[in-house]
Amino acid sequence: MGQQEKVSTSLAGTVSEGISASLAAVDAELDCRYPGDPGTRQPVHTVYVPGNLFDAGTVRSWGDRALAALDEHAPDAASFAAVLGLSDDLAEDVYGRVRAKLEREPIEDLRVDFEDGYGGADEDHDAARAARLISEAYAKGTAAPYTGIRMKCMEAAVRDRGIRTTDVFLTGLLEHGGLPEGLVLTLPKVTYPEQVTAFVRLLEAFEKAHGLDAGRLGFEIQIETSQAILAADGTAAVARMIGAAEGRATGLHYGTFDYSACLGVSAAYQASDHPAADHAKAIMQVAAAGTGVRVSDGSTNVLPVGSTEHVHEAWRLHYGLTRRALARAYYQGWDMHPGHIPTRYAAVFAFYREGFETAAKRLSAYANHAGGDVMDEPATAKALSSYLLRGIDCGALDTAEVDALTGLTRADLDRFAAPRRGDLTASAE
Repeated sequence: MGQQEKVSTSLAGTVSEGISASLAAVDAELDCRYPGDPGTRQPVHTVYVPGNLFDAGTVRSWGDRALAALDEHAPDAASFAAVLGLSDDLAEDVYGRVRAKLEREPIEDLRVDFEDGYGGADEDHDAARAARLISEAYAKGTAAPYTGIRMKCMEAAVRDRGIRTTDVFLTGLLEHGGLPEGLVLTLPKVTYPEQVTAFVRLLEAFEKAHGLDAGRLGFEIQIETSQAILAADGTAAVARMIGAAEGRATGLHYGTFDYSACLGVSAAYQASDHPAADHAKAIMQVAAAGTGVRVSDGSTNVLPVGSTEHVHEAWRLHYGLTRRALARAYYQGWDMHPGHIPTRYAAVFAFYREGFETAAKRLSAYANHAGGDVMDEPATAKALSSYLLRGIDCGALDTAEVDALTGLTRADLDRFAAPRRGDLTASAE
């Protein structure tokens, strides 16, 4: 055994202690503001259904209509692959998984809409009915994993109505069995952080009125105005909105058409791949990074209806936009029509299956300290494991095949995907 090197230092221990003391407030703020991803499942999409049209059969109806669209316009894997440009080695697998998903879980996240999409005459009645039907669906096991409402915004003209609908809906849920674990609320057209704070105060009041745990109710913030991205003083208002939510914000959702119109983009060019949309979502993404708040892309208004030719064109557009969003780390989007769901899942499944083997082998090499042609770091291991977990959660990947190729359990993947802050700058153990 060789002689150990003598280690010398020049600084007293009080120097390190003093530095740590000077950064104590920064350490605390980092832990508070940037807790990291919550490690829970993120749905791949949100489906919006007007509150006056939502009924007990909505989820199953959307799945059946999506299957009918496949039967009519792409009845087999080859025809579906030809429309979307899927490779031969993916065609059968993706098509089979899409059909299975539409039969098993056609909607991952459902929002009963009482804002732009609402056309009812009795909002109290429709909100109470939505609460009852959602409670019954969760009790029967037929609900989408995530379900909730989008109420009207905090602007003066509709504020009271939005507050009342929120109250009616949440009260109805409690009357019919309690708040489901998958409950999601969406606050639209947020322009100022103070509107977020006002909604927090509303939820606090509701929790106190019913003896609920503080912070039980969270919500998504919908970004539909230019002022939500860039405030009058030149700061990123969306970053301040996350702080104004006081830990209750779960998502930032981009509103394609309201935001585009706010900037004066002509109707024909309002789309999620417009440069204005890319700018807004990039700001949202940076503001949300590390906070535990997730970013969702918007939707396309080109519906896959009518002739087979038009359906195929709309499918190609939707598939391409979804793949584009996934590559930019927007893992969730909006779907406005049952015909969008086949291409949503096709894009998501192809995205994860194309990169599955490479990601699994890289993570396995990292976990086992094995060499390879790519030198990965803890932050990359986090990204690789998150990729695999997202694929498993949506049905693109099977747990058994991930286990077989990585040699890692679900618990192992969770550990890599949600490391402690210091682990990202340290070597893997």
